[in-house]
Amino acid sequence: MDRLTRFSWFVLAYNLAVILWGAVVRATGSGAGCGNHWPLCNGVVVPRSAAIATLIEFSHRATSGIALILVVALAVAVFRSRPKGHPARLGAILSAVFIFTEAAVGAGLVLFQLVADNQSMARALFMATHLVNTFLLLAALALTAYWLGGGRRVRLGGQGAVGSTLAAAFVVMMLVGTSGAIAALGDTLFPAASLADALKQDLSPTAHLLIRLRLLHPAIAVLAAAALVVVAWLAPQRRPSPAASRLGRWLTGLVFAQMIAGFANVALLAPVWLQVVHLLVADLVWITLVLLSATSLAGAPEATRSIG
Repeated sequence: MDRLTRFSWFVLAYNLAVILWGAVVRATGSGAGCGNHWPLCNGVVVPRSAAIATLIEFSHRATSGIALILVVALAVAVFRSRPKGHPARLGAILSAVFIFTEAAVGAGLVLFQLVADNQSMARALFMATHLVNTFLLLAALALTAYWLGGGRRVRLGGQGAVGSTLAAAFVVMMLVGTSGAIAALGDTLFPAASLADALKQDLSPTAHLLIRLRLLHPAIAVLAAAALVVVAWLAPQRRPSPAASRLGRWLTGLVFAQMIAGFANVALLAPVWLQVVHLLVADLVWITLVLLSATSLAGAPEATRSIG
């Protein structure tokens, strides 16, 4: 593995850490820690306020800025070291696009004041959009690293039942991810004192729409888990290899770990640390699905020569 490939995996891991810290910002209600200012924090570059919410929000912005720089640096390095037509160039371009749209969505949340105690459906839609963009960013970064490491270009046409199954799995993952983002927002805005209180909130005919929507997430999650287990078994058979079999096993294990985390999240009333763990496993499931799909749908071998 050359230095650029190692760097690409590092950029993926760093972005994943930033995403998890963003969940802490939302779960702790710290999104308004810098007021409605962006990119400044409370009107200044470096805030002097000792408020915890300000420190949490400012640190997230600072680490997000570093993430953007790293992704741009990765894109530049890929274009300098890989020839025209190399698939890693496409991954690098998409990574750069999605890191900028990620920043734009984050800025929108602040500038439109869709943070802290805001209970509007506009905030829910922004959160769902944020989740979709985050998934796309992670996919682009994972594929960039995969292709830099010698992975073959993905071929989408003529893949039969496996291709259709993988496409369905991606759709279901997007649905479970967006419903999870809305459910997490509901947990943050409408905390319950006990499991019985949470059930009472969920079943109340006068409950806020965000509370009603969070009921959908467990049902979609069970459907997604079943679909992913099928994919984990079916996809490696399309192009058998040790890597595909290993990714299939990882996907299965992560799906079961995510189900356990989900049940624990409900039973323990969604503590912040468990919300972060739940999101981490969801992101790992997504990345594993992307890599398994790339391995299973790989086309013919391509040249991997570098240019100066």
